[in-house]
This record gives sequence, C-alpha cells and structure tokens, in this order.
Amino acid sequence: MDKCSTCQYNPQILDRLKNQLPDEDVTDKLSEMFKVFGDSTRIRILWTLFDKELCVYDIANALGMSQSAISHQLKTLKQARLIKSRRDGKNAFYSIDDDHVKKIIEQMFIHIEEN
Repeated sequence: MDKCSTCQYNPQILDRLKNQLPDEDVTDKLSEMFKVFGDSTRIRILWTLFDKELCVYDIANALGMSQSAISHQLKTLKQARLIKSRRDGKNAFYSIDDDHVKKIIEQMFIHIEEN
C-alpha cells in the first residue's frame, strides 16, 4: 500500500483500528439490515406498528395500499426479524419485534430533523 505524503504512519493506531473493526460477516449482516430499512413503505409499516399490534387489513388501510402489497413487505420485515406476528384464529396480527427497531427509526428521524 502506498503511503500518504501528508500523513504520519502510526502502526499502533492502525493495529488498534484493525482490531476494532467488526468482521466481514457482521458488516454484511448490518448492510443487509440497512437495505431492509431502505424502503419507504417498510419504514411506514414499521411506523404504524410502533405502539400497537395491527392486522394486514388495518396496515393496508392506514397506508392506502393493497393487502397483497403490505403482505409482501411484512414478509421481508419478518424475515429480517424487525416484526413478529401472532395468530388469532384466521387472523395474523403484527407488531414490532423489540424496542431496538423503534429506537433505530426514532434516531434516524431525529438525525434527519436536525439537519
């Protein structure tokens, strides 16, 4: 690797940085998770589920979308373990999987509002 002409090479700092970096498997998983968050419909679905449990019909109604379109996005969110479902007879009710999901979106929202 070529050295930068304006920077000082500091092996201690570079070694520490290399040791602190998460391994590639972890960064790949993080990247995939951010891809799931990279869809505005999925963000809107998560937003509707912040403090309540809803069925597909209610989510579709709230977002003005078809139930099949919502079901497709719910599947992606569930596979990413961002939401969970509970069956009650023939109906499935969806909710946020845990508080971390809500916190991630809230923090992103705060970041956007501050800029």
